[in-house]
Amino acid sequence: MEAINEIQVIKTKFSRLSQINWNQLEFGKLISDHMFVCKFANGEWQKPQIVPYGELRLSPATLALHYGQSVFEGMKAFYMENGSINIFRVEKHYERLVRSLFRMCMPIMPQELFTDALEQLMRVDRAWVPKMPGGALYLRPFVFASESRFGVKVSDEYHFIIFSGPVGPYYQKPLRVKIEKDFIRAARGGTGATKCSGNYGGAFFPTQLAREEGFDQVLWTDANEHEYIEESGTMNVMFVLDGKLVTPPLSDSILDGVTRDSLLQLARDLNIPAEERPVSSSELRAGFKNGTLTEAFGAGTAAVIAPIASINIDGIDYTLPAYTASSIQNRLKEKLDAIRYGREEDEHGWNSMI
Repeated sequence: MEAINEIQVIKTKFSRLSQINWNQLEFGKLISDHMFVCKFANGEWQKPQIVPYGELRLSPATLALHYGQSVFEGMKAFYMENGSINIFRVEKHYERLVRSLFRMCMPIMPQELFTDALEQLMRVDRAWVPKMPGGALYLRPFVFASESRFGVKVSDEYHFIIFSGPVGPYYQKPLRVKIEKDFIRAARGGTGATKCSGNYGGAFFPTQLAREEGFDQVLWTDANEHEYIEESGTMNVMFVLDGKLVTPPLSDSILDGVTRDSLLQLARDLNIPAEERPVSSSELRAGFKNGTLTEAFGAGTAAVIAPIASINIDGIDYTLPAYTASSIQNRLKEKLDAIRYGREEDEHGWNSMI
């Protein structure tokens, strides 16, 4: 395995930094100057490089384009108050990527390669990390089958790439969501717990239908009964029921969210009662009627915490109370941000400092 100082770095001659309006960071639009690239061929990972961000040359017969062997991660780097750069929860993201690669019959890169690639890329594109409150550099590691062949098979060649881009908030306002009972995101035994590209492509159609009805996202339900809540669009989902933080338990149809895991740990730190258990649409309806459901929010790397303003259950809109500074979701977000930006001690060893 190449050590970090052996990753070849070819820097761009034309940086785009001067073109950035740091006060208008549209999520997912801006991409930093460089990207990490490493190929897998002949049964091993080849020499890694950091090169100027640019287009890839691919055959129309590239296997990933036909049979879907493609997985990715979403991570963030933060500008700390002491001037350091923090890549948040590198090990947790690597562990999830490994599970995704294994499920999709793809080669697993050594952890050292994954970590060194992130650290070196951050050193090269350090100036792209936003310094304003709420800003972050989004990191997108991904792996796809790059062998040129149109027969149905597990690929023998892959590309491992990381690029990044400065971002602000993912959602600008509290969300209006509906509980989806006609379509499903994933079924038990499938790839729901895998961060593979096909999961997102398959979710576009029902999400688009919901948006045409005026909703921002859907709450996915289980494939069997269409009753138990699983996720919310691009995020895990959490509720405050009877004063307790409640979230659906992990399964092979729910993604093991890094933000979800972090918030559950922070809830324990703050002595907030938390439960991982099934949550039904009937329980949510009853919670609205008797006043025990007081908060709902999405949790994910991109969105961090996305407040939910209303939930549509079987065609009826139920409105949640407006969240305040004392709301559980706000307390958790403040605690999480304090750790990631270096305002509080990192007691759990989540931060990787550059």
